Amino acid sequence: MGDINNQATRLVLIHGSSAGAWVWYKVKPMLEAAGHSITALDMSASGVNTKTLEEVRTFDQYNEPLIEFMANLPENEKVVLVGHSLGGLNLAFAMEKFPEKISLAIFVTAIMPDTQHQPSYMLEKFTESISGADGEQDTAVSSTPFQLTPIEDLTLQALLNRPGSTFVESLSKANKFTEDRYGSVPRVYIVCTEDILLSPSLQRFMIEQNEVKEVMEIPADHMAVFSKPKELSQCILELAQKHA
Repeated sequence: MGDINNQATRLVLIHGSSAGAWVWYKVKPMLEAAGHSITALDMSASGVNTKTLEEVRTFDQYNEPLIEFMANLPENEKVVLVGHSLGGLNLAFAMEKFPEKISLAIFVTAIMPDTQHQPSYMLEKFTESISGADGEQDTAVSSTPFQLTPIEDLTLQALLNRPGSTFVESLSKANKFTEDRYGSVPRVYIVCTEDILLSPSLQRFMIEQNEVKEVMEIPADHMAVFSKPKELSQCILELAQKHA
């Protein structure tokens, strides 16, 4: 799939709500085959992390594994962060705290906050987008959110997913992201055009509210890690090569 700047680059993969590092099981070996160092992290109360959701009351607590990882990086080392779905907010907080340690942030059909509103704002937009006028969830979203995902991966997801939260309440009280820190890290976005959970229109709305270096598209549902892993891996490698 080609080298990134002709040298090994460290990419850190962050999953979405209810999931875990395991969701990258198709993508991780493809990125490693290109010669790069890949770390997939479990957030708190996710994957094999030992905490329970009852012990994780705020987004900061949920994001502790990523913040600890970034804090322990050598001062002269930079990484490429890749976030899927809710994982975009994990990236954003890391970008705000450690902008000097991040060469690029790649958002994969992910929540990408702006600097004008509270960190919960785009999540609230997402909730509105999947609810009808009566507040009930859209039928298509509730019945077939992963319409292109192979049945084997849906089965794996059902076996391994854990209870999750979007932590909207704590995010609504968090400080806004800043242009000087969060806004200083180069950002790119991978739009999944067949996503009926986080719709392409909402993905593009978030892009419009941010300074994004490049946008790529793949014909994937929300779980691009399962439905289009080769295309996703190629996009990640190309974006990192051009912008990291």
